[in-house]
Amino acid sequence: MAKDEAQDPAASRLIDEKIASLVDWRGATLGRMRALIREADPDVVEEVKWRGVPVWSHGGIICTGETYKSVVKLTFLKGASLADPAGLFNSSLEGNARRAIDIREGEAIDADAFKALIRDAVALNTARSKRR
Repeated sequence: MAKDEAQDPAASRLIDEKIASLVDWRGATLGRMRALIREADPDVVEEVKWRGVPVWSHGGIICTGETYKSVVKLTFLKGASLADPAGLFNSSLEGNARRAIDIREGEAIDADAFKALIRDAVALNTARSKRR
């Protein structure tokens, strides 16, 4: 973990609080996706930005976890550069950089494919930071 990416316990606590405050399916979904992110990258750094949005980083932002009335949206900052053989990206497909996964109530996400996306995003971030 880079020196400027030290884990902030306050950010993790804020994410805990955000998940707990979502007493419907969105809290459970965001909590599950957070657990998968942590499984895929034990060195992930949790941050909170932009008025309380959970952000997961490693060598740069991996993804954000936004909650809306009808979806939990996981936006990958460099998603357009990632292979997605399982077709998880289903939102923000028109841009040149970001891709997102919208999860609706009752939808299941392929955990292994999601963790592979996380690992690929970390690899992309760390490869770019090594070239500098």
